[in-house]
Amino acid sequence: MKLFELSPAPGSTTAPKRKGRGHGSGNGKTAGKGHKGQKARAGCSLRAGFEGGQMPMHRRIPKRGFNNIHATKYTAVDVSRLEIFKEGTTVDTELLLAAGIIKKVNDGVKIIGNGDITKNLTVKVAAYSEAAKEKIEKAGGKAEVI
Repeated sequence: MKLFELSPAPGSTTAPKRKGRGHGSGNGKTAGKGHKGQKARAGCSLRAGFEGGQMPMHRRIPKRGFNNIHATKYTAVDVSRLEIFKEGTTVDTELLLAAGIIKKVNDGVKIIGNGDITKNLTVKVAAYSEAAKEKIEKAGGKAEVI
């Protein structure tokens, strides 16, 4: 195959619409803009969300609460999910990703106390709930914060 023999996949490219080129084109006369009005004028570019001077939707709808942009967003993992690892394993973020227990890390991983654990594991993650830390240590493991 040579460079000049390359072509796009059939149907992946279409010719641009030639507006305002007569009735036969299907886009003649008003060129798809209808008759008169703000959007029919030359140079019309309206910002996103503009509703012709009417109070826009994003200002009409009431807002509630507060979204803290500085909040730490942890990925939560139940303590029972750690049961799949062998006795004496050091469980960290990379191992949890590799095992498919978590999909992404966000700002860190937090182990929460849902379920039970019976294996002796060393767990190294960003945070723990009180119940999770207690269960890991009760099973003979260590809960280390990184």
